[in-house]
Amino acid sequence: MNQFLKSLEAFNKVINDFVWTKTGVWLLVGVGIIMTLVTCCFQITHLGHWWKHTIGSLFKKDVIGHSKDKKSISPFQALCTALAATIGTGNIAGVAAAIVIGGPGAVFWMWLAAFFGMMTNYSENVLGIYYRRKNNDGEWSGGAMYYLADGLGSKKGCKWIGKILAVLFSIFAMLASFGIGSMGQVNKIVANVATAFDIKSLSSVVLYGEVTLYNLIIGLVIMALTALIVLGGLKRIASVAEKVVPFMVVFFVLGSLAIIGINYTQILPAFKAIFVTAFKPMAVVGGGIGTVIGKVMTQGFKRGVFSNEAGLGSSVMVHSNSNIKEPVRQGMWGIFEVFADTMIVCTMTALVVLTSGVYDLNTGLMQEGLSDATLVGSAFNTVFSWGNIGQKFIAIAMFLFAFTTVLGWSHYGTKAWEYLFGTKTTVIFKIIHIITIIFGALMTSSLAWDISDTFNGLMMLPNLIGVVVLSGLVMKITKNYVDRKIKNKDVKPMLSVFEDIQAEHEKELDK
Repeated sequence: MNQFLKSLEAFNKVINDFVWTKTGVWLLVGVGIIMTLVTCCFQITHLGHWWKHTIGSLFKKDVIGHSKDKKSISPFQALCTALAATIGTGNIAGVAAAIVIGGPGAVFWMWLAAFFGMMTNYSENVLGIYYRRKNNDGEWSGGAMYYLADGLGSKKGCKWIGKILAVLFSIFAMLASFGIGSMGQVNKIVANVATAFDIKSLSSVVLYGEVTLYNLIIGLVIMALTALIVLGGLKRIASVAEKVVPFMVVFFVLGSLAIIGINYTQILPAFKAIFVTAFKPMAVVGGGIGTVIGKVMTQGFKRGVFSNEAGLGSSVMVHSNSNIKEPVRQGMWGIFEVFADTMIVCTMTALVVLTSGVYDLNTGLMQEGLSDATLVGSAFNTVFSWGNIGQKFIAIAMFLFAFTTVLGWSHYGTKAWEYLFGTKTTVIFKIIHIITIIFGALMTSSLAWDISDTFNGLMMLPNLIGVVVLSGLVMKITKNYVDRKIKNKDVKPMLSVFEDIQAEHEKELDK
């Protein structure tokens, strides 16, 4: 088993280095900049508008109320399911890993990636709604595979290119659902729960390497819980997400604010370290100045996209299930999704680590005996030390974050499977996805994390190609919306590429 894992790690490293270091990072940021420019910096110029129509509309019935259509979900349910999939271990262990490997400066690059990523995610959702259609069960189906096949594929001479990229995206999305959406998440759940709630009689029974009987049992429990929810379909996943996600975000942010507040004298030094070491990395990172800055940037960008998934084309698959008719309205929820995930939750995690003393701002070294997986839990223990409450708090938060990510990604993988093999066979994928959970419990931490990174990158490449090629369409749809809704011009709305759906949505908007 150990030899197999070593071979797998070596093979994965070759692919990971190519996808991320040589292509993915720069493509990701470049597309974000392009989409920011073609939408005239929508995330800034229309800040008040998208804020009003996202977080500012949460008490409106048409946003939080359950859809009368049994085959679609409300905008709030779509957001919560998307956040369920994005707010995972990347927001806790991922941020900690970025700081450990790249120093505090990695947080700056994570913010920058998120700023441009807002418009990448916006564009994906706009295209997702515009190119979505109903499947054989009457449920909305949208995602990068559809705008690659029907959007990019409609360009002169690009029919087969669009179809091939759509198939590749679907394959990579299924693989990613096993990595970021299963094994990587479960691996961190097991590591944190086993540490915070240790049961000696189980953890002392070693199966191989560092894997114990306790790891196996935790994995089996998670697998059973996932099966109960996932096999109930999107409605059940969305129902769980809308109840758990708001609670878990508030739960974590309040806990983080308590740590940061108690260590308020370290807030300014923490921000100073973030901005200074973004361009002048600590010696502990290692290498020449150019190499080091590149390493810090890569860590920030990689962990940023692992956290908020902007550019992967993943969350659009659930946003497309929303009962919203306006592509731009759902696109604005995509902006808020990235903002909530990275600018709020990831920033909380970073400040907890950098202000608590578990990480030395001068040397870039952790306290002895800590790892990226336990760093945040130990930071909470500096304040909530009685009965190991801090670490248990993080273990619970990690469980909620990661478990809901598994649920969200199950839907993503299901939609990718549906595109390739049809609606009737999706139960096969769900069963396979549930089974992979146990592998996450039994893998080494670094390998599970690295495989997740690789699958993310492979999935990202065809999606970003589609977004860039269709950037002109995103610009037209955005301008159309701004003209109608903000400038009050009498313009025909752009709602769908399909005439029948366009006509149906126009009638509903006129009601």
